[in-house]
Parts: sequence; structure tokens; C-alpha cells
Amino acid sequence: MRKAIAHLQAADPVMDGIIRRVGAYRIEFRDPGFETLVRSIVFQQLSGRVAQVIFGRLVAAVPEGLLTPENILALRPARMRKLGLSKQKTAYIRDLARHTRGGTVDFAGLPALPDAEVVERLTIVKGVGVWTAHMFLIFALRRTNVLPTGDLGIRSAIQKAYGLAELPNPGEIEALGERWHPYCTVAAWYLWRSLEGGL
Repeated sequence: MRKAIAHLQAADPVMDGIIRRVGAYRIEFRDPGFETLVRSIVFQQLSGRVAQVIFGRLVAAVPEGLLTPENILALRPARMRKLGLSKQKTAYIRDLARHTRGGTVDFAGLPALPDAEVVERLTIVKGVGVWTAHMFLIFALRRTNVLPTGDLGIRSAIQKAYGLAELPNPGEIEALGERWHPYCTVAAWYLWRSLEGGL
């Protein structure tokens, strides 16, 4: 990571300032499996605290707390709704379970695929868009050069750090991010952290 941070600091003075304020790079990874993607779906558009409660209920509702495609599909949709999942998210999680059980989403094979192909495979699932696929690439597959241009936190951090009048669009973020290659993930993590605690 020292090489990545040195590259970002040399390539971009604004990023250098963010890195100095935020400090050490401490990204936390998740297992690159089915449960992690279920968790991502549960967490979409919810506050972390609420999503954590609902996710905890879902884990408690399956045998031995194991979130597998079979255990999800054994739950009735009405039961999933009672756990706090919306009708849409219930449908999305069940669709993911069916795709995983059927082999169209193969978590064991994803690490060998290039980023664009991982995005293509995961977005087959209803409710899994490019943003969710990007989060999976970053936090589960540990890819180092992912720039989630549609992420509101990234857009807000760039607007603030670079003194822009408006939120940047994906094209503007990609142009700015050219100087961060091949360490866009590291830049993204620092941008997220820059919004915390008045940094």
C-alpha cells in the first residue's frame, strides 16, 4: 500500500492533503461470497443501524445462521417481509439465491474474472446494479483500481475537496481519476474517509 499512497500523493496535491489528514489506510474486507452480496442488498438505501438490525433478523431466521441460497429459498417471502425487508429487496435476495443455486452467479469463479466481467455477471441479478457490483469488487474481491463514479459519498467528497460548484458527474470523476490509476480504490477509500468527523 505504501507504493499506492506514494503514487496518489505524487500525482494529485489535493489527494495528498486528504491522505495526510485521514492517516493510515485501513480498509476492511468481507468474504467474497453469497452472504456478502445479500448484505449489500439489505443495506441499499438504508441507514447502517436499521440495515444491521434487519440483516441480523435475516441471519437469525435461517438454520444455524447460515445465509445460503437454499436457506433463503426455504424462507417464505411473507416471512422475509416480517423481518423488515421490503417487497423489492425480498424479491432481489430470492433472485440472487436462484441465480447462485442455478450457477449463473458463481462466487467461486468471480476472483479469476476481470472487473468488467464481474460487474456483468453480478448485474444479471435483479436489484444488483453497477454500484453494488463496484462495492463487491472493492470490499470482497479486494480489487485495487475501482472508481465507483455513481457513489454519492465519492461525488460529495470530490465536490468538497476540489472546491466544485456542483456535484461532479461520472464522466468528470473518471477524468479526475485518471491520475489515480492504478490505485482508484485507495483514492475512493480516502475520499469516503475525508467526509468523516469534519476532516
